[in-house]
Amino acid sequence: MNVGIIGSGTMGSGIAQVAATSGCTVKLYDTNQAALDKAKGSLEKILNRLIEKGRIDSEERNRIQSNISYVDTLKDLADSNLTIEAIIENLEIKKKVFSELETYVSEDCIIASNTSSLSIASIAASLQKPERCVGIHFFNPAPLMKLVEVIPAIQTSKEVLEKSIQTISEWKKVVAVAKDTPGFIVNRVARPFYGEALRIYEEGLADFSTIDYSLKSLGGFRMGPFELMDFIGNDVNYTVTETVFTAFYFDPRYKPAFTQKRFAEAGYLGRKSGKGYYDYSEGAVKPEPTKDAALSETIFNRVLAMLINEAADALFLNIASAEDIDNAMTKGVNYPKGLLAWADEKGIDWCVEQLDALYNEYHEDRYRCSPLLRKMNRENKTFF
Repeated sequence: MNVGIIGSGTMGSGIAQVAATSGCTVKLYDTNQAALDKAKGSLEKILNRLIEKGRIDSEERNRIQSNISYVDTLKDLADSNLTIEAIIENLEIKKKVFSELETYVSEDCIIASNTSSLSIASIAASLQKPERCVGIHFFNPAPLMKLVEVIPAIQTSKEVLEKSIQTISEWKKVVAVAKDTPGFIVNRVARPFYGEALRIYEEGLADFSTIDYSLKSLGGFRMGPFELMDFIGNDVNYTVTETVFTAFYFDPRYKPAFTQKRFAEAGYLGRKSGKGYYDYSEGAVKPEPTKDAALSETIFNRVLAMLINEAADALFLNIASAEDIDNAMTKGVNYPKGLLAWADEKGIDWCVEQLDALYNEYHEDRYRCSPLLRKMNRENKTFF
């Protein structure tokens, strides 16, 4: 298969590596020659590290490298069977690129976007043959993260969807099919992990390190929400939250936090700027959390209940299947358990009680319980 990748940044380069490793002939396109040179050098370093770790040998490294060529004109992607765009999250720029690309590629070439939050239907509308467009959303770093969300637009043909699923599966990825709604599965369902943690902080219930400690020690999360926001970048994480909030017609469940907005405005972006919710300068000491069992349980229960509620609502609104929702969260953001399986473990009655207690305390629509959870509790059902 001939694969064209548009954009040679971290994500585009990672997708190119995945496709080349699977035996595809890949052309990585960028208008910036310096960016292409950087991508080529970065791939060489990554492959050499894999040799050092004994994951691949030099012959495999050479095979992967030979499968990728670096091009600086869009017309060079003319022989592609599949193109995946991984450029800036700007709808108008993506539409412009897709419109031009379509004039070069064959009629049966699949044109895919790696967007994490934009409407696939809007992107597809820029094409003369919108039925060939689909969302294929990888997670960073693409070679390591197992999950890929495949998102059909309302225009996407059944054949294009099936071929996309087949191709990504052949690349040894776990596919989760999601409806074309803001945030798809992961970026929608994960919002309370950040949003509720920020709300707890803003209420003065606990500091950053205590909230992180509670989620890691009781929930088994690899990183706490503030550590993860610092890792992702406060500017990036805030923008996703704001995009989802706006796209859902300002539903209070996705309301951004002023704390994160101010940190982003101050340039406290996290690890990449040297300071975020924590100080990453040399010699800096991370604050000790308050290890109070009752406080930690309150924090963990509140965040978990909100996460489960979001996952249940995604199922209620047919965003994806229960299996795909749980796969998305464990394989896409490394959650210790699928949220719907976690709901079964805690008890649907527990979920409803937690959410109703929050709603009764705050009387905010943010804490409304999903109709699906309430129905399942009434009927004594479980997700699995």
